[in-house]
Amino acid sequence: MINCIITDDEPLAREGLAQYVTDIDFLNLQGIAENPLETMAIMQDKPVDLLFLDIQMPKLNGLDFLKSLDHPPLVIITTAYPSFALEGYQLDVLDYLVKPITFQRFLKACFKAKKQFELMHGKSDQRNNPPASSANKEHFFIKCDGKIERIRFDELLYVESMQNYVSLQTERGKFTTLLTLKNTLAELPPHSFMQIHKSFIINLEKVQTLGDGHIKIKDKLIPISRSRLTEVTKRILGDDLIN
Repeated sequence: MINCIITDDEPLAREGLAQYVTDIDFLNLQGIAENPLETMAIMQDKPVDLLFLDIQMPKLNGLDFLKSLDHPPLVIITTAYPSFALEGYQLDVLDYLVKPITFQRFLKACFKAKKQFELMHGKSDQRNNPPASSANKEHFFIKCDGKIERIRFDELLYVESMQNYVSLQTERGKFTTLLTLKNTLAELPPHSFMQIHKSFIINLEKVQTLGDGHIKIKDKLIPISRSRLTEVTKRILGDDLIN
């Protein structure tokens, strides 16, 4: 079990990260802090292996706090500011997560921490280590209705943006999760999936009909942006049109 602390001055960020932590069985949340001074107090009382650390906070900057530690734990940066990434990695942080942080991205960082923790403590559990390469991935995970759902690429029909959420329509039903369309697209294999509209990503292999400005998957008519119509048509048809 990896003992961890969340340090962030934003209440919603703390709440979201705490929920992520409770959904991962190899993490044990030792405390939640609003600033590095509270973090230091927790670290003096409890064992801490991993720190989820924000950067821009009152009283003390997260990176300055990290520099002040003689023997820092493993650290994963969680911030809204990507400009600090280089300095963070120079301080040997394990990972650098830019808000809004998806559960899939958070889980990937935690697996990295787990692997490093096991190396440091002479442990290894190959069953729980992530694959060495994402090239052969066949699925990803989302958080939906308080559960973690495995979404296989070959069952995913299309993804629809719903402001701060996305709806993933699969062969076995619809799943809604707090995720952006851009972040969802980054998790999907580009040879099979394509964004064809500001609000839609489709599985190219599931297209049944290509119409005038739209495609059809199952009973769903999905619009194609004018600027992407030529590319979409080429990706769908390839060299398969016979008349």
